[in-house]
Amino acid sequence: MIANILNFAAISALVSLTIALVLILSQQPRVLPDKGGLDFTAQLDGPAVPPLERSVYTARDGANLSVLHMPSGKKAAPLLILVHGSGWHGQQFDGLANSLAKAADILVPDLRGHGENPIRRGDVDYIGQLEDDLADLIATYRQDGQKVILAGHSSGGGLVVRFAGGANGAMIDGAVLLAPFLKHNAPTTRQNSGGWAHVLTRRLIGLSMLNTVRIRALNHLVVIQFSMPKVVLDGPLGHTATLAYSYRMNQSYAPRGAYLKDIAALPEFMLIAGTDDEAFFAEEYEPLMQGVTDKGSYHLVDGSGHLAIVNRPETQTLIKQFLEQF
Repeated sequence: MIANILNFAAISALVSLTIALVLILSQQPRVLPDKGGLDFTAQLDGPAVPPLERSVYTARDGANLSVLHMPSGKKAAPLLILVHGSGWHGQQFDGLANSLAKAADILVPDLRGHGENPIRRGDVDYIGQLEDDLADLIATYRQDGQKVILAGHSSGGGLVVRFAGGANGAMIDGAVLLAPFLKHNAPTTRQNSGGWAHVLTRRLIGLSMLNTVRIRALNHLVVIQFSMPKVVLDGPLGHTATLAYSYRMNQSYAPRGAYLKDIAALPEFMLIAGTDDEAFFAEEYEPLMQGVTDKGSYHLVDGSGHLAIVNRPETQTLIKQFLEQF
């Protein structure tokens, strides 16, 4: 009897492994259309600011990661960290960082796998490494007693939510979420994030099956691609775009599967989104999130799209007001 049970278990495991591998191998990255699903006009025609000089900080694995550091010069100023969205890098926040320069000590990292010259574009070493990198960034720059505000746009906002619900969540005192990605199946998310994200669904399912039984050897494989517009790719910063993510990067850059638990772990936070957001249903944030936390305030900016929300004057004003509490 025991032998039969063991044989059945072995056969079931082999069948599941075979199904997972078939799913993974049945789907490959493809060439995407030249036109992206998001309007990059606001990014390309954003406020003119002088080039901002970046430095590096050292993560726990010894990697030197790029970061913009803008001290306010004020002793009581909070530390504000701005986390960029998927496919791009910290330069997304040049205009916003300049506008907030006197309100906080500002850090704008290029997340691992992104930016001018990453170690491996679109990839990390393990699931959760982005959280560890942010924790190392905070530990490097935070002064004794200084309040820490973690802010993020789109997938960067999702990473802020993930950070709050993870092992390092106690390191932050507040959060700012700019049109955050919460999860693919959240009521806030439009199909394919408005045409921006193209998920290799079968491959993602197969890799999830393998990870359930702690098989991680294939986590470097691409599971999501981004429709970056040709006007961006042909421009002066086209070489800095990140067009695809590995499984482990994709998992690291969003709240966990039980995303409502991560949301519930947020400290006091403010959420800002545009009424014309192409990637998310802005009006769905408040009813969803209020169901698990009463720590948030919610603001909709009339007429703003997904990327444009970063540089809207209303966004700058709201963040300044939020920072005054810290």
